[in-house]
Amino acid sequence: MSARVWGLSCPGFPEEVSRARRWTRDILRGSPLAEDAELIVSELSANAILHTATGRQAGSFHLALAMTPRVIALSVTDDGGTGTTPRAEHRNDQAEHGRGLSMVNALAHRVIIHTSQTGNTVTAELLMDVRRERGAAGPC
Repeated sequence: MSARVWGLSCPGFPEEVSRARRWTRDILRGSPLAEDAELIVSELSANAILHTATGRQAGSFHLALAMTPRVIALSVTDDGGTGTTPRAEHRNDQAEHGRGLSMVNALAHRVIIHTSQTGNTVTAELLMDVRRERGAAGPC
């Protein structure tokens, strides 16, 4: 089974989140998972800009989209620099921030977070043959 892989690098400006969404939507046009993928890329790109050196030090974030007949893998790599690892947090209903990775976790079959000295990479995998109902509990 061969994979098709695409990549995009964006400067760490807020307006680049919409560019990342369009790029994802264009690649996955016609896929039943396109909307979920677009939402995941939007959230992960915004997190890179808001919570890492990517947005504070004129950095950049990098997207990778890999697709096989069974899996779509979406990865966003940031410039790090915070000394913390991205993680899903359970917030109350009134919280204005902090629910993004929990949402990604609910949409994706699996979320992998890799942290190194040069940055963080968050990868969300969507399975093509698994139909998930909206609002269903995702893996923890």
